[in-house]
Amino acid sequence: MSRATLGWIVLGWVGFALLPWYGFDRSTVPTLADYFVSGSALIHGLRGAWWLLPILAPLCLALVPVIRPSAESKGNWLIASGILGLALVVLQGFSIGLNGWTLDILRSFFGAPGPHQAGMGYGAALTAAAFLIILCHGLAAHGWCRGDAFVTSSIGVVIALIIVFVFFPVSTILASAFADNDGNFAPYEFFAKFMDRSIWGLDCLSSDLRCGVAWNTLFLGLLVGVGTTALGLAFALIATRTGFRFKKLLRLMSVLPIITPPFVIGLALILLFGRSGALSAVLWEWFGVPRSRWIYGLPGVFIAQLLAFTPIAFLVLIGVVQGISPTLEEASQTLRAKSWTTFWTVTLPLMRPGLANAFLLGFVESLADFGNPLVLGGNYEVLSTKIFFAVVGAQQDQGRAAVLSIILLAFTLGAFWLQHAWLGKKVYTTVTGKGDAGIPLPLPRRVAFASYLTAIPWALFTVAVYAIIVVGAFVRSMGRDYTPTFEHFLTAFRVERADWGFYFSGSAWNSFFATVKVAALSAPLTAAIGLLTAYLLTRQRFSGQRAFEFGTLLSFAIPGTVVGVSYILAFNVPPIEITGTGFILVMCFVFRNMPVGVRSGIATLSQIDKSLDEASLTLGARSSTTMRRVVLPLLRPAIVASLVYSFVRAMTAVSAVIFLVTAEYNMATTYIVGRVEAGEFGLAIAYSTVLILVMLVAIALIQLAVGERRLGRRSASTAPSPVAVQAVP
Repeated sequence: MSRATLGWIVLGWVGFALLPWYGFDRSTVPTLADYFVSGSALIHGLRGAWWLLPILAPLCLALVPVIRPSAESKGNWLIASGILGLALVVLQGFSIGLNGWTLDILRSFFGAPGPHQAGMGYGAALTAAAFLIILCHGLAAHGWCRGDAFVTSSIGVVIALIIVFVFFPVSTILASAFADNDGNFAPYEFFAKFMDRSIWGLDCLSSDLRCGVAWNTLFLGLLVGVGTTALGLAFALIATRTGFRFKKLLRLMSVLPIITPPFVIGLALILLFGRSGALSAVLWEWFGVPRSRWIYGLPGVFIAQLLAFTPIAFLVLIGVVQGISPTLEEASQTLRAKSWTTFWTVTLPLMRPGLANAFLLGFVESLADFGNPLVLGGNYEVLSTKIFFAVVGAQQDQGRAAVLSIILLAFTLGAFWLQHAWLGKKVYTTVTGKGDAGIPLPLPRRVAFASYLTAIPWALFTVAVYAIIVVGAFVRSMGRDYTPTFEHFLTAFRVERADWGFYFSGSAWNSFFATVKVAALSAPLTAAIGLLTAYLLTRQRFSGQRAFEFGTLLSFAIPGTVVGVSYILAFNVPPIEITGTGFILVMCFVFRNMPVGVRSGIATLSQIDKSLDEASLTLGARSSTTMRRVVLPLLRPAIVASLVYSFVRAMTAVSAVIFLVTAEYNMATTYIVGRVEAGEFGLAIAYSTVLILVMLVAIALIQLAVGERRLGRRSASTAPSPVAVQAVP
């Protein structure tokens, strides 16, 4: 038996016999005795919690291969131990709650109220994880995934995490779509809500009335998906294939909107284009253009979402453009193809994985966004805002919110299927183990001109938007009183000197420290799980792989408000009772932001030849070593994209956590939303400015820590200059 398998068996016993099985009462401070032995499942079982003692059976089963080593039966014993152990942990956890039996059949059979127990703690989590890994090692012993325990364990861990933190909470709220207000099964109410005219109506085609909210959402999503992909591609081409002098500044402008807290872009657009906006005033005074409310509706939401989501497309596409082999383009030109023909027939088709994933992310982000439509939507309703008001508005119709969420999921599934159909089974490998001495070719003139014409005006527009944001932080009242002041920054981030040292007396410090801590914890976890999932999806073949891939997009597709409510419903009671803790915020961010790491990793891995992995394995390296020494260095663009996105989103997300924050863990975005609701725009913008500076520093540190991918290719500057050759008679 391997040392890894034996180690997990030992950890399973430690979790059962030594660590606390239940979570602590957060109103009291746990003692040292609470952490060891006295709170363990073994002690609880001997004291009367008889439902915990059967877990001893699978723990003993795992020891059989240790006592009686046998290569043929080892896998069977490990599989039996893992399945039985997981089944018992899940069964006892979901059958017994705080108030006794949780199922009516158990109350009628054993009598009410029955035994009671709190939510699971460290011991239960470690024991359940040990059973899962033991099961995966048993499957590897039977030859699953070529007998590679690392691969089977990785698949098992990712699937388990997605089930617990994605499927379980989402299914909890979606189940309410088929129930009435009393919680009874009512499928007719589902169909009545699903076929509502306000969702699917097409009155806008034949009259001045509005179309249904589903068509509005789909149309906006398609516009944003195409727009963000085009802008992201233009920025990526300029950053990698041109000699543009201000390349770094242009790259900064392309990424800047992603680090902007919610509502701030919408507020800046209103301050520019609203009836009292700065640009509207100039157009009226200089050119006589009347003031209007055109920014409220589809145009405003579209512009705001382009600003917010173009960086995602850029982060995905820049690694794909860098990975295209110049040798293939040189081969095309050697065959006398013109530069435009080479770009259209060679370069662009090799970008397909990146283009497809960039469009999918932009489309899904547009569907799930509710901050920008809430500020700028006006009469243009989308599904996310309808869901938000169904959850927190006067309606409080959880069933309607669930029905609308199912429609969003259907749109996401459709986009996911179309993406796979467009990519097909073609091969897009451009990074191989062979040397590549090709020089990246300059862009064709028409492509370079189109890229400049697209990216530079957008970058200048971004500068204007952020200039408004900066000005708003340093004046008393934007639009009314432009007197320079630091009052907003002092109110939020005042530091005073006391007898015992410095005192952070500003009103924003608590939320700032909590936000940085949660973001710093969630970012590496998000990147690790996302890139590991991408590796499994591109390098392994297993049953249910397509469903597994869609499961990674599930929490990304549902609006944040629905995710937040689903986490409260799922994790406010045993067996997983984590509401009110910082852990629930970290997990929410990890699985909310993980799809970006997955899609970016898939796009990059699609270009890397599998022969590199196979060569490493042939030389005797394990899968974990191959992943660390071969794959990860080539995944640096995807690592940067995942780390940057997950850290920034944890700093700026609002919809998913607005229901999960507490006094102890109050996030920066909820503080900003509170200031916006109170009309303190200057304070909100000042706080946002500080967050932007913090995130810029964090992005620079991430780039420095991860580094750039080195493909061993020459650049135009390193190419040898032509040398005249004298003919020898």
